[in-house]
Amino acid sequence: MGIGLTEEHVELAASVRGLAGRDRGHAALAGQGLLGLHLDEECGGQGYGLLELCVALEALAEQRVGGAYLPSVLTSAALAWAGGARPLIGDARVLISGLADGTLTAAVTLGPPTTQGVRALGTDGESSGPAPGAGGRGLLALGSMEADLFLVPVGGGAWAVLDRGDATAEPADGVDQDRPLCSVAARTVPAGRVLGDVPVRELAAVLLGADACGVAAWAVATAAGHARTREQFGRPIGQFQGVKHRVADALVALEQARAAVWDAARALDETRDPDHTPDGAPGDGTDGDAGDGTAGDAAGSGGSAGGGREDGLGGEARLAVAVAAVLAPDAAVRCAADAIQVLGGMGYTFEHDAHRYYRRALSDRMLAGDPGPWAEETARLAVAGVRRRMEPDLPEEAAALRDRVRAEAASLRAEEPAARRGRFAREGWLMPYLPRPWGRDASPLEQVIIHQEFRDLRRPNLGIAAWAIPSIVRYGTREQQERFLPGTFAGEIVWCQLFSEPGAGSDLAGLSTKAERVEGGWSLTGQKIWTSLAQYAHWGICLARTSPDRPKHDGISYFLVDMASPGVTVKPLKEINGDEIFNEVFLDAVFVPDDLVVGAVNDGWRVARDTLSHERVALGDSWGPGSRHQDMAALIARLPELRPAQRERAGRLWAEGQAVSALGLRVTLSQLSDAQPSGSRSSSAGSRGTASSVRKLLGMRHSQEISEFCWSLAPADPHWNRMILTTRAFTIGGGTTEVQLNIIAERALGLPRDP
Repeated sequence: MGIGLTEEHVELAASVRGLAGRDRGHAALAGQGLLGLHLDEECGGQGYGLLELCVALEALAEQRVGGAYLPSVLTSAALAWAGGARPLIGDARVLISGLADGTLTAAVTLGPPTTQGVRALGTDGESSGPAPGAGGRGLLALGSMEADLFLVPVGGGAWAVLDRGDATAEPADGVDQDRPLCSVAARTVPAGRVLGDVPVRELAAVLLGADACGVAAWAVATAAGHARTREQFGRPIGQFQGVKHRVADALVALEQARAAVWDAARALDETRDPDHTPDGAPGDGTDGDAGDGTAGDAAGSGGSAGGGREDGLGGEARLAVAVAAVLAPDAAVRCAADAIQVLGGMGYTFEHDAHRYYRRALSDRMLAGDPGPWAEETARLAVAGVRRRMEPDLPEEAAALRDRVRAEAASLRAEEPAARRGRFAREGWLMPYLPRPWGRDASPLEQVIIHQEFRDLRRPNLGIAAWAIPSIVRYGTREQQERFLPGTFAGEIVWCQLFSEPGAGSDLAGLSTKAERVEGGWSLTGQKIWTSLAQYAHWGICLARTSPDRPKHDGISYFLVDMASPGVTVKPLKEINGDEIFNEVFLDAVFVPDDLVVGAVNDGWRVARDTLSHERVALGDSWGPGSRHQDMAALIARLPELRPAQRERAGRLWAEGQAVSALGLRVTLSQLSDAQPSGSRSSSAGSRGTASSVRKLLGMRHSQEISEFCWSLAPADPHWNRMILTTRAFTIGGGTTEVQLNIIAERALGLPRDP
C-alpha cells in the first residue's frame, strides 16, 4: 500500500521512484521540487505537508537514494517549524529557500548533546560559554562535512543552524555507504541562529521512519521475488512454510511500520495546522481524549504530557511520533536481515544490494535513537491518559448526513431500552450497510457517521448472526429472509455456525458431513466441532457435502438447521479458562427441507466464503485504543513504579496496539475513498485486503501479548488470570496464525501455494 493512501500519494511515489531510477542526484531532486514538498510556496516550496514528504522519502529509500536529501529536508522542516511558533530568525527565509532549491545542503547532529554548556554569542559578538563539542568531542551528524549548514542542539531543547564557518566538521565512519556521516563541533553559536525549542528529534524520527519503510519495502519485495523463483528440492523455496512465513512476517512488520509513520506524519501536520479538527465527530473519552479533560488538556497544549517542553508539540502528536520511532527502524532492520537470510549466500555477497539496504536500516535505527527510551516515553504518555485521536477526515457532504443521523440518534436516546431495541431492528440500524429493509443501504461514509453518532447507544451484538445474515440477504430467498431476519434482529433467534469438523478445521473444504437426498429435502449426518454457543442456538448455518463425487470445493451446500430437530446432539466442551463456549454437535439423519438450502445446491462454498470473508467498513473496532490497551494502562497506573524493562515492554505493547488501530483507520479511509465517484481514490482493493489481513494477524497476537505482560505484573488479579488463558484461543479460532501467514504470503506477495 505504501505510506500514502490517496491516488495523489500513489502517483507521487511512482513519480519519485521513476525519477530516482533515472537520476538520483541532488540537483535532479531539487529540479522536481522534492526538496520543498513540505514547505510553504512563499519559501520556494510546494505547499504540502510532512506526510507528502514521507511518501517521497519512502520511495527514494526504495531506490537507495542517499546523499544530502534527508538532512536537508529535515533542516528546512525544523526552520519552518520554528517560524510557525515565532518570527523566523534573521535570515531563515533565505536559508529555507536555499535548501528548497538545492543551492544549500545541510547536516544534522543527531548524536547525544554534550554535557557541557553552549556558547551563544550576543549581538555584540561576546561569548557566554563553551560551544557544543568543545575539547575535541564532536557530535555525530547525518550529512557531509562539506555541508553549507549544520543543525546542532544547543542545550535546553534548543537548536541552532550554523554556517560552515561557525563549526568544525570532520568525516566520520558509518556503516551506511550511501549517506555520509561527519563529526561536528561548534566554534560559535550566533544568537541570531538559535531556533529555540524545536522538535528536531521528533521530526527526525518520523522522516527516518519513512526512510526505514522504504528500506523494508525493498527488502520484502526482493525476498518475495527470490522465493517465487529460486528452486530447491524440485520446487520454489517460497512453497516451504518456513520461508513463506518469514517473508509474510516481514510484510506484517512493514505494514505496521507504515501505519505508524503515516499516523505520526499526520499528527505533526495537524499540529502545524492548529485549525485542523475532525469534521465534527463527537469525542467519547477513549478515541481521542482522556475522558476527564486533564490528560486531554496536556495532550493538546504540550504541557505535562509533553514533559514540560515548549516546542509546540502536544502529547497526542508526541505519542504518535514515539510509536513510529519504536516500530519503524526495528522493522527495517528485521526486514533487511530477513531478505539476506532468504537470499542465502547471494545475499551475503558484496555485489548484491542486500547488504546496502541492511546498512541503511542500521543507520536509520542509530540516528532515530534507541527504541527503548521511545518505548518508555510511549508508556509514560499512555499512562498519563494521552490518547491518539483516530477519526477520519470526512468530505464536505458528511455534514448534512451527520445532521440527519444525529437527529435519529437523539430520538433513539429518548426511548426506553426495550423500545429502542425494536427500533434498532425495524429501522436497519444494526447492520446499516445491508440493503433495505434489513439495513439502510448505508454507504461507507454513512457507516462511519452512524458509528460515531451511535457510540453511546450500545447497539446489541448479534454474535454469530452477524456472519450469517449477510449471506442470507445475498443468497437466500425472500421467504428465508422474511422468516429469519426480523426475529434475529429482534434478538429472538440465536445462531451458531456448523462449519468446522474434527478432520476439517483450517481445511474447511475437506469436510465430510454428508447430505443425502430424501423426499422433500435432505438428511444430514456427520460431526461438527468448535461450534460456539451451539447449546444456546435456535438455528445453525451448516455446510454439508451433497455431491461427494465432485471436487471438494464444488459438491458442498449451505443449509439452515433447526437445532431442535431430531438427531441433533450438542455436547459442550470445557475450555482451559473453565468456560463452555465451544461444543461438539452430532448430526444423525437430521432432516432439512429443500426450502432451507441457501443458494443453489452444490454452490455452498460460494455462500460460505461470503460468510467467512464478508467485507464492510468494520467500524466498531476499526480504530482507537482497544479495551485491553485501556486495561493495561489502568493497571500500570495502579501499580508502584515499574522497572525500566517493564516500562519499555509496556510502551512497545502500546505502540503495537496503536499501529493496529492506525491500520484499521487506513482500511476505512481506503474504503471511503474508493466509494467516491471521483477524486482522491485510494490504492487498490488488493492492498486494502493486505492491510486487513495484517491487522487481523497483529490483533490476535497482540491480545495475547498484553494479557501475558499484565498477568506478569498482577498474577493474583482475577481479570488477568482469566485473560491469560482466554486469549490463547485468539490465534486459533477464525483462522490460525499459520493459516493467516499463508494467506498473506500467497495473496499479497504471490508466493506459490503449498502442493
